[in-house]
Amino acid sequence: MFKNKVIRWSTILMLIAVLTYFFIENFSKSQDQDLASTNPEQYIAKITKERTAKDELFRNGPDSPITDKENFHGLHYFKVNPEFRVKANITPYTKDDKELVIRYTDSTSEKYERYGYANFTINGKAHKLLLLKNEGVISVLFKDETNGQETYGGGRYLDYPVSEIKNNTVVLDFNNAYNPYCAYQPTYACPVPPSENTLPIAIWAGEQTEDGSH
Repeated sequence: MFKNKVIRWSTILMLIAVLTYFFIENFSKSQDQDLASTNPEQYIAKITKERTAKDELFRNGPDSPITDKENFHGLHYFKVNPEFRVKANITPYTKDDKELVIRYTDSTSEKYERYGYANFTINGKAHKLLLLKNEGVISVLFKDETNGQETYGGGRYLDYPVSEIKNNTVVLDFNNAYNPYCAYQPTYACPVPPSENTLPIAIWAGEQTEDGSH
């Protein structure tokens, strides 16, 4: 999710490494099993382990955006809430103007593809987010009412490999919403969420800022 391609892919690899243990521990179970609904406690424990693994990578990883690693005590998050894990139906984008130029925080830009809209419900109200495709990754760049207070003002992200999109559905787990690297180090260039991806609600899930967690 960064202008520098090396940084972008190293970040995605970092996230994959964080999630690897999940597949190892759960592959033998039914792939249709949704822990968030069938076993909330196990789901919360899984997310908590993923966060601990990410802290370790940020503390010791060579591509970490943390400059003062000696005083790094871990990232900050909202409490895991299964209600912010939602199944979304995707409406494919079929218009001719699929190409979308996304602005970056360093005033540069990059071309993305409008993949479709993820339609979902939270607290009984319908919402949608534009899904963007870039180099085999489906990205959800979004803002919500927590930005600039509990969370990074520039918005947060979710990423999915294209292969994870099946039957025009995707599970949006906002407990995994993460801050871009530029939230920790302004020398990074990160994509700015499109204006239509500003949710009129507070997503009290996922990564926070250090100041916002107090």
